Amino acid sequence: MRFSVLCSGSTGNSIFVETDQTKILIDAGVSGKQITSSLQEIGVDANDLDALLVTHEHSDHVRGVGVMARKCKSLDVYATAGTWTGMQKHVGDIAEGKRHVFGVDDALDFGDLRIEPFPISHDANDPVGFCFYSGTSKLALATDLGYASSRVKQSIQGADALIFEANHDTEMLRIGPYPWSVKKRILGDKGHLSNETAGDVLSEVLCGDSKDVYLAHLSPDNNMPEIAEITVRGVLTQNGYDVGKDVVLHDTYRDKPTPLKTIKRM
Repeated sequence: MRFSVLCSGSTGNSIFVETDQTKILIDAGVSGKQITSSLQEIGVDANDLDALLVTHEHSDHVRGVGVMARKCKSLDVYATAGTWTGMQKHVGDIAEGKRHVFGVDDALDFGDLRIEPFPISHDANDPVGFCFYSGTSKLALATDLGYASSRVKQSIQGADALIFEANHDTEMLRIGPYPWSVKKRILGDKGHLSNETAGDVLSEVLCGDSKDVYLAHLSPDNNMPEIAEITVRGVLTQNGYDVGKDVVLHDTYRDKPTPLKTIKRM
């Protein structure tokens, strides 16, 4: 299994996952042009995509869904019923045959790739994270978390690689220019994870061999990649992890893809 975080942040999110038989896009929160260009950077033709899965209906996750569905003839779109209802105004017309609904407990099989959704806490209709399985390898995606429930922790535990939210530095958010109503939303149980909380959750769920963790969905106004990494590294170190050996932290970017990463459990 291989993956790339095509873009990540409050301005737009999209992730690519592939196996030898299957190519999947998760979210399309930027323009179809940017997604297509990012795929080309990692050697993938958008027309070879098999499916597009949507985590929730916020525009930074669905802005390009309609364009991609209409542009790529073989691309079907999968989302929960609540997400379909919420994102309709953003995506426009998508042919009925391309629209698929799944529940939070429904496993999805695409060739040699199995995808298992799990519910998350966020201010959206029916939001989900995903775990991806191919052979013995596991990738977990969990962003847009107000908090990490026991279900989330159980779902992502044991992953070989995680794409995990480190949205904001709490102090930057508190003293920043956002209205208090927005700050309260971000800090709430249906908002976003802080860097420190991300470190706490990762300390609970990481186990076994060395793990790759991609710090994702960073706020452009209330965080910086170096602050996110320093904070998460500090929490992991306090909890006994040797960062760089037990855990490898990776940046993600708003405007360029991460290198295609291969997951292969030995």
